[in-house]
Amino acid sequence: MNSGTKSATAFRTIGEVARELGLDAHVLRFWESKFPQVNPVRGSGNRRYYRPEDVDLLRKIKRLLHEEGYTIDGALRLLSDTSALESRDGREAIRQAVKELEEVRRLLAGGTWGMSGPGWGVGRLLAGVT
Repeated sequence: MNSGTKSATAFRTIGEVARELGLDAHVLRFWESKFPQVNPVRGSGNRRYYRPEDVDLLRKIKRLLHEEGYTIDGALRLLSDTSALESRDGREAIRQAVKELEEVRRLLAGGTWGMSGPGWGVGRLLAGVT
């Protein structure tokens, strides 16, 4: 392992998390005051140490606030119902899969495989008949 790289399971300082998320440390301290779910471990001298699940939560908060346009109150409501957030993420994964399948269907329908004409259908291709 490279000496400059931490394990994925290692605790991280506020500075490390701030750099990883592209935020200032004061933003993380502010979010900690607004989101009760953000609760890093406190070490000696009251220093914050973020667990991997804390970093994942902060990443979700950043996405909600900065990319999806939620207010802090809206993000708080959404995060308080974790099943709603998980189903949101699941729906996004399904949308992405549908897009990819539509692209495969478009390619197959376009005859770009050089197998056009009678008898060359997707079923025959999937069945391994050549």
